Amino acid sequence: MLDSILSQFLPQDLLNHFTLLGVKELGDIKTKKDCFYFYLDETNTLPDGYSVSDYESKGFYKRTSIQDFPIRGKAVYLNIKRRRWRKKSDYSIELKSDYTFIAEGSKLTNELSAFLKGTGRDPRRYDK
Repeated sequence: MLDSILSQFLPQDLLNHFTLLGVKELGDIKTKKDCFYFYLDETNTLPDGYSVSDYESKGFYKRTSIQDFPIRGKAVYLNIKRRRWRKKSDYSIELKSDYTFIAEGSKLTNELSAFLKGTGRDPRRYDK
């Protein structure tokens, strides 16, 4: 039931690919406002089109913070850790999943970026 409720507030399909580890309500030092921080780790599922016999999970990349729509007037940050996949036959080849909910070259979700553009605001101003 909790996933059903959270899916109404978080980017579409996010919970299909990530496991929610926790949520914290903390104060942001820069803005001096309360924020919600969602901590998520990518599930141990190889991206489509790749074989489990060819790739293995080798931990995670560094946690990334992505800003999403505010909830109840408080900023929302998705702190995600993406899984690192390595080819078994050639350790120099790594693979990571590609998610469309993150605006390319940004630290904003696609939905938030599109909303800011639609209001005439420059999303890059919020991309910090």
